[in-house]
Amino acid sequence: MEQIGFKQKEQQLKAKTGTNKSSGSGLYHSIAPQTIPRTRKDIKDWNNALNMARKGEDPKFFPLQLLYLEITMDALLQSQIQNRINKSLAATFTIKDSKGNINEEATALLQNAKWVAELNRYILESRFYGHSVTEFEWKGEQLVCNLFERTNIDPVNGKFYPDYKEDKHYNYRELPEYGKWILEFGEKGNLGILNSCVPHVLMKRFAQSCWSELCEIVGIPPRVMKTNTQDLSMLRRGEKMMQDMGSAAWFIIDTMEEFEFAKGVVTNGDVYNNLIQVCNNETSMVISGAIIGQDTKNGNRSKDESAQEVLQDLTDSDLTLLEQEWNTTVIPAVQALGIVKGDAVFVYDKAEDIAQLWKMTQGLLNNYDIPVDWIADKFGIPVEAKKQQKNETLNFGANFL
Repeated sequence: MEQIGFKQKEQQLKAKTGTNKSSGSGLYHSIAPQTIPRTRKDIKDWNNALNMARKGEDPKFFPLQLLYLEITMDALLQSQIQNRINKSLAATFTIKDSKGNINEEATALLQNAKWVAELNRYILESRFYGHSVTEFEWKGEQLVCNLFERTNIDPVNGKFYPDYKEDKHYNYRELPEYGKWILEFGEKGNLGILNSCVPHVLMKRFAQSCWSELCEIVGIPPRVMKTNTQDLSMLRRGEKMMQDMGSAAWFIIDTMEEFEFAKGVVTNGDVYNNLIQVCNNETSMVISGAIIGQDTKNGNRSKDESAQEVLQDLTDSDLTLLEQEWNTTVIPAVQALGIVKGDAVFVYDKAEDIAQLWKMTQGLLNNYDIPVDWIADKFGIPVEAKKQQKNETLNFGANFL
């Protein structure tokens, strides 16, 4: 019944306000597709991107956002981001009125909507990337939430570039759809916490690249052959011999030439491993606030538990951000679109420490009567009230021996 009501509400809303918002007619679809080349990035590229984003006049954010897109391919960074975001997305929310009463219809409507999960993800990503600009549109019978490519947005001046390589732009904050169909999240000029991860990911890639070259040299050392390079037949025969012997690196020198390997510091790769470990730890500190489950050599259970508590504090902060953005930006928009009517407040259910609550409950059982229904609902334990014991006495009579 709730899903049918949601479908009917969407159809009614589309008939009333969605005639000019069919698929392909929104501002989002004017973004020009771009080919993104894969090139090696270094600290110099990061500094150039920062300088362009921090320009006083006409800043450009696409180099920095392209760099963010590149570093998020790192496995550790991607897992840390997803762990933090998914913990917030898994939390349940309710829609209440100003008096604290739960709006069952609005809560069921939003909890069953796919665009709500998409919008919440974009709001949370604004902390990592600095900003998120979204646009609602109808796609068939479904309301969807589209994310503008961050490379095409100037959040400082409110400019949208259909092609970020050109100067043609629109001021999306001056459009009549802004605040209703087009929503914006994040702080102006905020570069996001991914900016602090860029040097660590780049240095980690450098260390991995050097370590792989060391593995190649140590595992399959290059081969050297001396021959008369002036004799073409001998040179061709030498080339064929080296090619047939395997895929290791090889070269041919003349009999009159000398070649020696430079003797560097003898290492088994610990210097690279240590640098990679430092970069991983710094990345975890930025995203999760602690090092979680990585240090298998010196790690222990207490460290990991304390790290999980720090991550939970960050998750609670993310839930607070979602509540603020919904109550100040999203709720007025969906009310203007007619999706939610009346007084509405977006609230996340407060998480309880069940283990601590159970210890407190056990301590009260000896002195107080606790309703069995509350215990069953709170802890999932089916219990019944204690049976009253009957005090029966035996009457043996006066002459009983």
